[in-house]
Amino acid sequence: MTQGTQVSSGVDIFQLLSEASKKKRKEKRAQLLQTLGIKEFFEEGSISIDKRTCKGVECKLCIEACPTNALYWKSGEVGVVEELCVFCTACVYNCIVDNCIQVSRKRPNGKTEKFSTPRDVLTLLGQISSQKRLSRIESRLPTMEAYLERYGR
Repeated sequence: MTQGTQVSSGVDIFQLLSEASKKKRKEKRAQLLQTLGIKEFFEEGSISIDKRTCKGVECKLCIEACPTNALYWKSGEVGVVEELCVFCTACVYNCIVDNCIQVSRKRPNGKTEKFSTPRDVLTLLGQISSQKRLSRIESRLPTMEAYLERYGR
């Protein structure tokens, strides 16, 4: 007696469907951002807004700061179009309430960053500027010997 269906070993149909769905969402997002002329900086990330602490109608600063119009005003609260968000943290930086907007993003090197206050954003920007300055200095004067050779003792 033979069975009408076979179960293939090692194939997880749910994982395949999940991967296909992620790929489709990623392609749709890239297409949306391309039509807006926006270069995508962070492919992976998340954004959430605490509706209880948001002062939305009083300020709307996050909506005005968003470069992609991912944040918008809807029915008495701030809404988010996740496909348009590039996780730039401009909204967090301009928000008047700490821990109201929370952005998490993954850098190409795999490092995950989380932001919920303007201070978090400023700290990161300072670190990035320091790293860029250091790399420029190292490219011009890569070693102490090169410095001493160039400028003397």
